[in-house]
Formats: sequence, structure tokens, C-alpha cells
Amino acid sequence: MWSFVGNKKQQRWLWYAWEPRLKRIIAHAFGRRGKKTLRQLLRLLSSLNVAFWCTDNFSAYDVLPNEKHITGKLYTQRIERENLNLRNRLKRLNRKTLGYSKSAELHGRMIGTFIEREHYVL
Repeated sequence: MWSFVGNKKQQRWLWYAWEPRLKRIIAHAFGRRGKKTLRQLLRLLSSLNVAFWCTDNFSAYDVLPNEKHITGKLYTQRIERENLNLRNRLKRLNRKTLGYSKSAELHGRMIGTFIEREHYVL
């Protein structure tokens, strides 16, 4: 899911891992849409036993193990629903908005705080 800082040319991507049984985000990372940001997310998930990964066919996902990687739209409906929920609840994630961040740090902290408050189990 993408948003921007300052203007739409400065895209920031929100990468997150969704746990279907708990129906919660269990880890998230911000950055560009590339392997570096995916590796940040994988580091956060390294202590967990991930059964499988459901993604689209983007080239950065080549890092994931093939035997646990499912590509396509079969299991992504719930993730897209969560993206819609986040866009509705956070003005900064809307694509046409007057409420945007001027710094990447503030952008990440604001969205990260919301996700931690709403999704992470204490």
C-alpha cells in the first residue's frame, strides 16, 4: 500500500504482514517498493514460524522461499479489505487528500502508532 510525503512523486510504501486467524497486522515496515524494505519486514518476522506467503507477482518477492510462496489473488482479498480500512481511517493514506506528511519520519510514526494501537496485541 502506498502513500506519499510532500508530493506524489515521493512515494512511501507500507509493507505489512497479515495474520488471518487473528485478523491483525503482526508487523509492518515503511520504505520504497523494493527488496530492501521487504528484508526489513522479514527481519521483524524472523522469530515467527510463517506457514505461507500470499503475494502478487512483484519481482521483490523473489526473496521468499518458493515452497511457502503463493502468488495470485486467491488469498489477498482480506489484505485489500484491510488496505481500504486503513485508507478510510487515516487521512494520510488517501490518494487524494489535503492531509499529508511533510517528513518521512513523522509519516512513519503517525501511521505506525495507529497500527500499533489498533492491531498489535499487548
